[in-house]
Amino acid sequence: MIKTLQIKNYALIKELKMEPSSQLNIITGETGAGKSIMLGAVGLLLGNRVDTKVLLDGTQKCVIEGVFDISNYKLRELFETEDLDYYEDECVIRREINPKGTSRSFITDSPSNLSSLKLLGEKLMDVHSQHESLQLGSNLYQLQVLDAFAAHQELLDSYRTTYHKYLEVKEKMESLEKFFLLFLPSQMNLRN
Repeated sequence: MIKTLQIKNYALIKELKMEPSSQLNIITGETGAGKSIMLGAVGLLLGNRVDTKVLLDGTQKCVIEGVFDISNYKLRELFETEDLDYYEDECVIRREINPKGTSRSFITDSPSNLSSLKLLGEKLMDVHSQHESLQLGSNLYQLQVLDAFAAHQELLDSYRTTYHKYLEVKEKMESLEKFFLLFLPSQMNLRN
């Protein structure tokens, strides 16, 4: 969950700092109000490629920084795999774009590459635009939303483990039933 978002020198934004709600956040406004600009900045935090035309003042660097609460995300393994410093409660992602057009990415003050940024970004944030509301009709998506909202990952993991064991036992039982149905009647006929 994003706790704070700071944008400096990006497109039409000289400086912006916002602290979204811990609940659902919706950005609305008339055409031309800047919604796409803000989403473009968030996209850079999530690993999108940089276009040098995004600098408001071409003589200064652009900085976009997001502070995320990761206490409920179980991301230690991802951080270790990507060789990044891991802190249980908070993660800071920062993108810097200099006037020459090159960019640097940081995850909790460790330099990072775009692939690490994308992997982490996929876990931290969902950005939905106008036509993505069609996903709401998907049963799988609805279950994922409910599971995330319930915040009972341990219970869900336990259920999945138990369910997979059930499927294994069921498969063995069906295999044994087929064996007995095929094998036993023919054996009975030989004895008669």
